[in-house]
Amino acid sequence: MRYTLTASAAFVALSLTGCGQTDTRQADIQLLKDNEARWNQEYAAKDLEKLVAHYAPDAVLMGPGMPSAKGPDGVRRMLGEMVADPAMSLHFEASRVEVSRSGDLAYSQGSYQLTMTDPASKKVVHDHGGYVTTYAKQSDGSWKAVMDIATSEVPATSAVAASKVSQ
Repeated sequence: MRYTLTASAAFVALSLTGCGQTDTRQADIQLLKDNEARWNQEYAAKDLEKLVAHYAPDAVLMGPGMPSAKGPDGVRRMLGEMVADPAMSLHFEASRVEVSRSGDLAYSQGSYQLTMTDPASKKVVHDHGGYVTTYAKQSDGSWKAVMDIATSEVPATSAVAASKVSQ
């Protein structure tokens, strides 16, 4: 009888341990939405250091027509070139934000609109497309981007068409 009571008490204690965990996914989704709203404001202000601070130390940033940027130096270099452009304007908005059950990974998926100067033609170009940003929760509870990729929906000028025009 004593063994049965001890075993039952241990089972109940172990069962309740999992119940004590709070599901913070909805709160984390709101944190990520708020984070992306601030991120948009920082793009409007062209605040390079605040933009770089959104990325984890091992982050990878991939943009249309650009080589991947890796780590803080690569991300800073890519974003620095972008914000140095007087014509640069970027706005993005998530249509979907998901947080893992474990609460340590998340992603947002949405659309963006970008205006910038084409380095080759020196003309202002308008781009739009989709993005996916994967986040990792940091030890302080903040979310940092670990993988950020944007894909343009604007058709690229084909090399064949460009060569025919120049002939």
